[in-house]
Amino acid sequence: MVAAVHVSHEIEMNDERLMQTPSKQPTTTKTIYVTRTGLPLSFQLEWPFRHATSGADFDVLHTVISLENSAGLRALVAVNLSATLREVLPSLEAKDTEAAVINALRKEVDQKQTEFVKSGKLVPLPLSSRHYSFKQKRWVFGQATDEEMARMIARKVYWQTRLVGGEVWLGDPIEALYLDTSVEHFVEIAAGVAEQGLFTLAERHATALPALMGQKDRFEAETAEAIRQLEEKHAFERG
Repeated sequence: MVAAVHVSHEIEMNDERLMQTPSKQPTTTKTIYVTRTGLPLSFQLEWPFRHATSGADFDVLHTVISLENSAGLRALVAVNLSATLREVLPSLEAKDTEAAVINALRKEVDQKQTEFVKSGKLVPLPLSSRHYSFKQKRWVFGQATDEEMARMIARKVYWQTRLVGGEVWLGDPIEALYLDTSVEHFVEIAAGVAEQGLFTLAERHATALPALMGQKDRFEAETAEAIRQLEEKHAFERG
């Protein structure tokens, strides 16, 4: 299994995109995060970070990334936070680390660096400055066009509704951060998608309509193709 996440935790936590407060909290306990390639993922982060027992000077957060709508495929990872980066963080609590960890892991999946299997050993994922701009002093996971955001929003609403149900919170700052935009702009794009009759939008919460849920074949085909490409890449690396 191949996995490598490189993140910097040298972040100014007053970044406005991480400080957005939704008008109300999410209505579900399980959140589906969709990759740019169309894979629906969920993350189980086993808080808190714990100091390494091997004698090395870093902190570890065990994580399970589940590939939803699959036959139990997942990736087991140990996110390793170096002492240098730990010193610049306000804390190791979820409020100061969750967004970066989830988006760094999601980006590694997008870049086909993470392999999903039904079982496997825990794979270490070192954190570095790969996802942080020192010049801009903020996280950078790759800017998306409005068209790409609209496509991801439709996928997000579909898979969250299909796999979890209920309303879909679109005011999540983790989503905005991943696409290098603001929560306000993300919701503005979502409003445009809602005008197509795919879902209703109220207080940053979307409710899927039949026009969206009726596109099952499309969304599943996109996911199947993304999985095929991911498996093909890792099969090639194994020789």
